[in-house]
Amino acid sequence: MALTLTVSDEVRALAPGFTRLTVEAHGLTGGPSDEGGAALLDDAVRRAAERLGGRAPHEDPHMAAWREAYTAFGAKPSRTRNSAEALVRRALTGGGLPRINVLVDLYNAISVAHLIPVGGEDLDRVRGGMRLVRATGREPFVTVAAGAETVEHPEAGEVVWCDDEGVTCRRWNWRQGPRTRLTERTVNAVFLLEALPPMTAGELEAAGAELAEGLAKLSPGARITVHPPC
Repeated sequence: MALTLTVSDEVRALAPGFTRLTVEAHGLTGGPSDEGGAALLDDAVRRAAERLGGRAPHEDPHMAAWREAYTAFGAKPSRTRNSAEALVRRALTGGGLPRINVLVDLYNAISVAHLIPVGGEDLDRVRGGMRLVRATGREPFVTVAAGAETVEHPEAGEVVWCDDEGVTCRRWNWRQGPRTRLTERTVNAVFLLEALPPMTAGELEAAGAELAEGLAKLSPGARITVHPPC
């Protein structure tokens, strides 16, 4: 059964021009971080630095647009950064990029190189369709705190990705829950690339194509489909 992803009218009204591109992959070969992934991440940091040309990440027009979107639903973007800005800021201030596993390392490299939020969900752990909505505040978000599983709830009006079981990612693309994240054992996955103006459809498609190419190299024989921006 094909996965359905929908964006609510409330989110569309909050961020006019929001566009997402999805890359669906079946038959992946996961695994721990390796030298190839480390090289991709290092190159992504170099590309991001060149793109920024000495500016801070939040001064990039695309990152600035995400800050405006976060402010619109009540988040403080200087404290709660979108996933791409958080990664690039960490990399350029000496923190380096985390090595998680081959799949996450790949999509983090794409995120940093293109300054675009990218997420990955394990399709075998998603329950029903995925929806980008403004939360009521009652939705469960299962996470881990101090080594123990705990249930949080988003703030009312917060933009969240959710499925039939609960929230999968809080504050749009800020913090993913452990239930659907990609692991070394992930076989089937969907990757979400999210853009706001002034990022163009062509730039979004270029990032998606690079991700699909990287997945094909990691997992020869995997069935990879790039769905057009919508």
